[in-house]
Amino acid sequence: MIVSYNLNGVGDTLLIAVKDSEGKEVTSVRKEDVACVSLKETGEVVAWNIFLASEKISDLTGNGQVHLSKNQINDLNAEVKKAGFNTEFIFDESPKFVIGFVKECRKHEDSDHLSITTIEVDNGEELQIVCGAPNIAQGLKVVVAKVGAMMPDGMLIWPGELRGVKSFGMVCSARELQLANAPEKKGILELPESAVVGSAFDFTLA
Repeated sequence: MIVSYNLNGVGDTLLIAVKDSEGKEVTSVRKEDVACVSLKETGEVVAWNIFLASEKISDLTGNGQVHLSKNQINDLNAEVKKAGFNTEFIFDESPKFVIGFVKECRKHEDSDHLSITTIEVDNGEELQIVCGAPNIAQGLKVVVAKVGAMMPDGMLIWPGELRGVKSFGMVCSARELQLANAPEKKGILELPESAVVGSAFDFTLA
């Protein structure tokens, strides 16, 4: 679930993406101030819109991806239920931008520039991520945008597939993270050895 809010850019609407629509045609049903967006062909729910969100969700602020507190999730569930929808959102406090350790890195058999990596992100959890950066290598500590992250430019991170290989996240460059003084050359951000695997990436310290 990827939640975003931008009062000045979008208006007082909480946007909740739950699945990649993959560009397929969608339809929506609105009840009171809640709209449910689903794939037209299958009916699978891909998103929710909560209108007049600041009146429904306590202490709602943000400009981009927001991480709702437990109390805010309770407010959200109450509003959706009041509108007549039978769904429940789950509180998730796990960070979406984390420090990862590249345990394995091998060349993609069907590409001259892609690599297939195995990256440890927390307490033994490992993700397979296909990466196109020229400096990706085994042994590096990197910034991983996990599935459920929203990049600073608004791109959403979903499970994907590149040249037939599944990929569950993105290894980030300084430019993609929109860090100050990011180098112009291509390549992922390489972190110091002291970086703690599994910890949330602190954008302010980079």
